[in-house]
Amino acid sequence: MIKNQSQSIVAALGVLALLASPEATAQGQPRDVVNIYSYREETLMRPLLDAFSAETGIRVNLVTVKEDALLERLKNEGANSPADVLMTVDAARLIAAREAGVFQPVASERITQLIPAQFRDPEGHWFALSVRARPILYAPARVRASELSSYEALADARWKGRICIRSSSNAYNQSLIASLIAHNGTDKTEAWAKGLVANFARTPKGGDRDQILALAAGECDIAVANTYYLAGMTKSVDPAQRAAAEKVAVFWPNQDGRGAHVNVSGIGVAKHAQHRAAAIKLIEFLASDAAQKIYAERIEEYGMRPTIEPSPTLASWGSFKADRLPLASLARFNAEAVKLADRVGWR
Repeated sequence: MIKNQSQSIVAALGVLALLASPEATAQGQPRDVVNIYSYREETLMRPLLDAFSAETGIRVNLVTVKEDALLERLKNEGANSPADVLMTVDAARLIAAREAGVFQPVASERITQLIPAQFRDPEGHWFALSVRARPILYAPARVRASELSSYEALADARWKGRICIRSSSNAYNQSLIASLIAHNGTDKTEAWAKGLVANFARTPKGGDRDQILALAAGECDIAVANTYYLAGMTKSVDPAQRAAAEKVAVFWPNQDGRGAHVNVSGIGVAKHAQHRAAAIKLIEFLASDAAQKIYAERIEEYGMRPTIEPSPTLASWGSFKADRLPLASLARFNAEAVKLADRVGWR
């Protein structure tokens, strides 16, 4: 499978390289285009990119690959890379890309106006585009909301054999653990993680949707997952997913303290971008009210500004206090989070 995925990546990037070649117009100028390397699924991004092209006339070439293949590709390609931007999920990955030297700084008054300081690199190497929350989900048929309180409380013995959560190899869980280390320290977080693992209903497997399906099926009573997965299931063409989503409720943890854990999706201009101006226009568009409404209404993620109304589905789960932990902390404690999870047997 790894071999086949690698072949797919090479083939896709080869096509992008061909498309990105500086084909000249009659005036000898490269055509108006922006080339994107993205971790995000094309089905999620296509409405945004089509709207960008319609507004600006700039054509978009998109290659999507999971995990860290694109970052490695960018590093290996160097000055020969056709990529103009890298889009990714998880703040730690954005910061890792900056530290790997694959981004270049961008100064745009428009971007500065649209993206709050907490959601962008101080020197302009990366910018958040949407906010994603990772609360506790529960089955109201078996759990009362009054029984829930915080992420930390999920380590209580009362939840033994009742929790579903995906692998610690997942970036979302690594950032959740990193946030707990930042707030509570390594020792307390390790004790928490041991208790959490002891409460697993099953060995972690699958993605967030799989945890929600297991929760709805009664394999567990509590799950931890990003809200946009649940929101997507509520309007899925698959009746089984819609039915599962109806059996699940959202609980916002840590509301009496720091708030619920949030993360971001984001973007940066590639160091060797051949279409820098178009890349900056893309970021400006994605931060605009029009694009932020698409993020909210079509992708079911939260906007970066309070003026962006959440989708009806997200709004139905109520407003919540979000953890204001600096995004840099998620990257700072990522390596320790991975080691900690290994030590407690969270596979």
